[in-house]
Amino acid sequence: MTKTITIANQKGGVGKTTTCVNLAASLAATKRRVLLIDMDPQGNATMGSGIDKNALEASVCDLLLGDRTAEQVIQPSPAGYDIMPANADLTAAEVQLMNKIGREHQLQLALKPVAGNYDYILIDCPPSLNMLTVNALVAANGVVIPMQCEYYALEGLSALLDTIEQIRISVNPEIQLEGLLRTMYDPRNNLANDVSSELIEHFGDRVYRTVIPRNIRLAEAPSYGQPILQYDKNSRGSMAYLALAGEVLRRDAKQNHYANG
Repeated sequence: MTKTITIANQKGGVGKTTTCVNLAASLAATKRRVLLIDMDPQGNATMGSGIDKNALEASVCDLLLGDRTAEQVIQPSPAGYDIMPANADLTAAEVQLMNKIGREHQLQLALKPVAGNYDYILIDCPPSLNMLTVNALVAANGVVIPMQCEYYALEGLSALLDTIEQIRISVNPEIQLEGLLRTMYDPRNNLANDVSSELIEHFGDRVYRTVIPRNIRLAEAPSYGQPILQYDKNSRGSMAYLALAGEVLRRDAKQNHYANG
């Protein structure tokens, strides 16, 4: 059974792309078959996976507009997982999608022929609740929300949770909140600790135990087009994402156990 996880937060700079790329690499390191889909016109997940976004023969834009099939868009990344890459062309796709019937289902339908080839499909979203993010949410059965533990983080969270709930009621009854991931975490910061406690109080075990620390090596890795596991596998950032992958796998095993119980 393929698990499709959308990594979303309409706030920018919270570690969405970092999480998508590094979770993909960490799951691939456990011998899972992983597909990463870059749904952000900035193409950062594409570049961070070692693919030149300016030299793409086919991209997610072609897929959403029906010009290419999923097989034609997917390519292997040097990081050990497959990727559907993106670049600025995706902005044009978003505009054209607005006039399509069933526009929010385009990604979901395009993935059907290939989904069974993967254990995990991870989708990186743009930092806004636009049609690209809606497509990513409609195609997913789980959502991971990376967030910094700061004052404004909680404000944006309720809008995103409302959107997920609307999508669950109207078009995708399967979607659920997988978990909240605390990123760029500095335990010496009192506010970070306060917000972290508040998250755990509200969301309980939906908050991942794994915390992603502020880590220079983690911040450097994308400029070399590598996940942290390739760039510096012994760094704190690398250890954290491997721990997150382990936590994701354990949660899924538990869910499957109850489902088949």
